[in-house]
Amino acid sequence: MRAFVTGGSGFLGKKLIEVLCARGDEVSALARSDGAVRTVEAAGARAIRGDLDDSAAMTAGMADCEVVFHCAASTAQFGDLAKIKDINVGGTERALVAAKLAGVKTFVHVSTESVLIGGRPIVRADESWPLPSHPIGVYALTKGLAETRVLAANAPGFSTAIVRPRFIWGEGDTSVLPVIVEAVKKGVFKWIGGGHHLTSTCHVKNVIAGMLLAAEKSPGGQIYFLTDGEPVEVRGFLTQLLRTAGVTPGNGSLPRWVARVGAYLAELTWRLFRIAGEPPVTRSAVRLIGEEVTVSDEKARRELGYIPVITLEAGLKELDAP
Repeated sequence: MRAFVTGGSGFLGKKLIEVLCARGDEVSALARSDGAVRTVEAAGARAIRGDLDDSAAMTAGMADCEVVFHCAASTAQFGDLAKIKDINVGGTERALVAAKLAGVKTFVHVSTESVLIGGRPIVRADESWPLPSHPIGVYALTKGLAETRVLAANAPGFSTAIVRPRFIWGEGDTSVLPVIVEAVKKGVFKWIGGGHHLTSTCHVKNVIAGMLLAAEKSPGGQIYFLTDGEPVEVRGFLTQLLRTAGVTPGNGSLPRWVARVGAYLAELTWRLFRIAGEPPVTRSAVRLIGEEVTVSDEKARRELGYIPVITLEAGLKELDAP
């Protein structure tokens, strides 16, 4: 298979390139900087210099490819809506157009359970749940809009599929785990509501397994949640995960209502005083980490034959290995 990857220098994209190359596929990857070029080439891909604004580079890079894996996105939970929308929505639109012009047959888009933030509590959610009318946070809003573009682009000869992994983790994580580790080291990490609620998780190897199945078996125009299996307690899972990084989270806790009010006030302060960057806590982060977020991967199992390739326990042991 010949594949094109966006976001190939990121945690998921880099691992995806490695898996594709290991099985003998030819991979090209969009790279917007010298560092990104080095990363995707080290993973085994041919670097295509450009970014999501460069439609010509994407179209040329996708030539002769059979599938596009669109992993690139801004994961900012707070910030300039126009800028983030241009990346997450505009970038997806441009990637879709480039893929069609290049004659690509299959387009797999990596989304997130975050698109449901702002609706009812995300408890045992499946793909039939509608997107909320008022999403909480720029990430939820823009990723939801991107999904609508991907689904609308599905057509005979151009199959699109969306995967929604929940809480991606694993060796080489450059996004979620480092942030939590830093908070623990600074002494600002607190469990929200005690941390005894449930969460779904999805090891990066399982995400990739689901993406490959979506590319091969989805009939098109479909969304699939991906997980490690049964939900786990947030506190127990994060404690084990942080232990692999050499830190212990402690027992400090905040009532859920305090965290929600604090996040609202923090966002308000950042807006009023035009403070650069993200506030220390956001409303979307409280919703994602501070309360139950569980999803069902039954559709992926039924339609794609998805089965996790690594268990949660094995993934933690892998991180613990010297």
